[in-house]
Amino acid sequence: MTTVTEADVLRDALGLLKDREQVAERLLASSAKHSFDPDEELDWDAPYQEGMWFWPPELVSLYDTPLWRGMSEEQRIRLSQHEAAALASLGIWFEIILMQLLVRHIYDKAATSAHVRYALTEIEDECRHSKMFARLIAHGDTPWYPVSRVHRNLGRVFKTVSTTPGSFTATLLGEEVLDWMQRLTFPDERVQPLIRGVTRIHVVEEARHVRYAREELRRQMVTAPRWSQEFTRITSGEFARVFSVAFVNPEVYTNVGLDKREAMAQVRASGHRREIMQTGAKRLTDFLDDIGVLRGVGRRLWRSSGLLA
Repeated sequence: MTTVTEADVLRDALGLLKDREQVAERLLASSAKHSFDPDEELDWDAPYQEGMWFWPPELVSLYDTPLWRGMSEEQRIRLSQHEAAALASLGIWFEIILMQLLVRHIYDKAATSAHVRYALTEIEDECRHSKMFARLIAHGDTPWYPVSRVHRNLGRVFKTVSTTPGSFTATLLGEEVLDWMQRLTFPDERVQPLIRGVTRIHVVEEARHVRYAREELRRQMVTAPRWSQEFTRITSGEFARVFSVAFVNPEVYTNVGLDKREAMAQVRASGHRREIMQTGAKRLTDFLDDIGVLRGVGRRLWRSSGLLA
């Protein structure tokens, strides 16, 4: 029988910290080479082009539903514009939560460490992204689409009670589903050039954020106390349920002349939409399953969110 000594535990902990610093150093180097200023990189003065989409049609929530088949091409494109604005609004809400979680994560850590310096770099990135999304919304004739009051309050609760691994799980949930959609968007020549530019910047910079969060979550699910791991499983599953509902803002349907109750019912019944959301989340759910997050009650919550088959 092998006995684990305090020296073994200390050696493993030091190894994890060394690996954490090495990852952060590589991400800092990448940030120095591949960061963008959206105000300078994008042509904000160019008008939108008539007949071009604001989001790939296959990713629009009503795609291939009875309502969609009855809509004109102009109305479909208009819906894609409102959904792009709603997703940008959701991104701002989520990134503000993320920035607060990152600040809390590094509060009592050595500011001279590469891990903390990269967290601060990521916060800088997220500030730019939020301003970029806000400018994108203001650029068109769509409104800002805030999440519901219930979801805003649930966000406040989550920020207060989340464990460190729970925070990084939520970070990945918010980043990876949208990232999958944006990777389909920025090379799509049917989509408005400005939208493609915004998504390209976001994809390049979010790739670093995803790596940072994945590596830290993997470490946390090894080193966190058992109660914290279990709490993370439950809270991340509940956040997945909140996120999947917030992903579609019902007001977009009203603003393009549709009945929002009927539209939401058709979205919920849409096999295409369910496949899109599960495909977008698959890389993340496979990873979470591998590191032990998708277990027990948490797994059932993830399934009820519609993001896990």
